[in-house]
Amino acid sequence: MKMSNLRSERLPNIWCPGCGNGIVLRSLLESVEQLGLDTDKIVVVSGIGCSSRAPAYTNFDNVHTLHGRAIPVATGIKLANPDLTVIVLTGDGDSSAIGGNHLIHAARRDVDITVIVFNNFNYGMTGGQASPLTPVASVTTTTPGGNTDRPFDLVNLTAGAGATYVARTGIYFTKHMLDHLKKAIAHRGFSLVDVIAQCPTYFGRFNRKGDAGQMIVSQKDWLVLKSVADKKSPQELAGKIVIGEFVNIPPPGPAVVPEGQV
Repeated sequence: MKMSNLRSERLPNIWCPGCGNGIVLRSLLESVEQLGLDTDKIVVVSGIGCSSRAPAYTNFDNVHTLHGRAIPVATGIKLANPDLTVIVLTGDGDSSAIGGNHLIHAARRDVDITVIVFNNFNYGMTGGQASPLTPVASVTTTTPGGNTDRPFDLVNLTAGAGATYVARTGIYFTKHMLDHLKKAIAHRGFSLVDVIAQCPTYFGRFNRKGDAGQMIVSQKDWLVLKSVADKKSPQELAGKIVIGEFVNIPPPGPAVVPEGQV
């Protein structure tokens, strides 16, 4: 990884020991390097949350905006200068709670931006509260008896809204994560990668998941590759999360307006 793409003067980072955010950030930087992108034409946008601090460590142009508003800001940047590569780094709430409406409409419009979700199943920055991505029965500071709400499935949500590239991965599967981030960034159209990461400080501690290392290694037991999951029954997949590429639609040709509708 090129250290020139990292603002090393801002290190050490603010994240808790064992946080998965740094691993996702490194994979992003490696993706940019391997794609050979012009770093002067990259803009990274974030809102508020642990994940949203990631752009500050990149040596690209970046915008740290309001909570939940990263996607509309990124949309405006892309529309103003289509030659830019615009990447949104976001978390549970920023993408699917306060920012959920922006997410589905950007997917519907197929805006040419990439959204990378640092999904650690809770609001880590503000004390470990439940989020729209918290699994059922999970303990958080706001669900001490276990979460009773069903979480969003970001893959199905964004695919149903019209996204043309959708994938999910986990930080244990480093090559898998890198490959899908590269494909998402290179894709022309709205792309989203849901990255399952660990929060040992809150989610892991409250749910007795062990230390950060144990949380990472455990992903190989409950994250299932789509190619494998496609051959299993729903009963066999109970309690598992499927990772892989779910949508990859090539960019359409020029729009053709039917005669008489101009």
